[in-house]
Amino acid sequence: MTDDAKPLAGRVALVTGASRGIGAATAIALAKAGAHVILVARTAAGLEQVEEAIHAAGGSATIAQLDLADGDSIARLAAAIDNRWDALDILILNAAMLGTLTPVAQIDAKEFSSVLTLNLLAQQALIAAFDPLLRKSAAGRLIALTSSVGRNPRPYWGAYGASKAALDTLVASYAEEVRNISPVRAAILDPGATATAMRRLAYPGEDQTALKPPEAVAERIVAILTGNFETGARVKA
Repeated sequence: MTDDAKPLAGRVALVTGASRGIGAATAIALAKAGAHVILVARTAAGLEQVEEAIHAAGGSATIAQLDLADGDSIARLAAAIDNRWDALDILILNAAMLGTLTPVAQIDAKEFSSVLTLNLLAQQALIAAFDPLLRKSAAGRLIALTSSVGRNPRPYWGAYGASKAALDTLVASYAEEVRNISPVRAAILDPGATATAMRRLAYPGEDQTALKPPEAVAERIVAILTGNFETGARVKA
């Protein structure tokens, strides 16, 4: 039986972009709910702080420092997890890059490539690498974080918005592909205006105290994972 206080006990979760912001808050919330959390990000110091917070609260976590732009590192991580655990129960695709907000005609090609690499290509690589492990779970769950600009184009947000629009389509397609052949379910979450470092870059003059904290989004993610949702669902925090 599942402990009501630890509804995710016995589950293994992986969170990308787990060193700060929504990713860090989500990792801590998942651990509080009983999951063992694999923390993925490039920044070692941030990952260590999150791991310490999880351990201090009585949870468990494993650090996996890597650059998601390196497709080989994703494959190696999947192999390592497969060797250690029977399955991956939860995959949270949170890591993303904002890039420069600029007119479409002035988008820097090199930076645009970097945005697409992290926000889209790395996400597909993660799905490809961990799909077999999600299918081994009795209830594999994938949640990808998106942005409203992926659906509602906004001036100067073309590069980031295009990457999120493509991610939405990618995850929605995956959700349909697993619908009738496995217990895996995938959902797309729009966190809305949240007090994060990325948001501060986009809106440097904004009062972040008026925004929801990352912890509110994390709580929403845990609620989604512990409830029932239709695969392919698009939800808001």
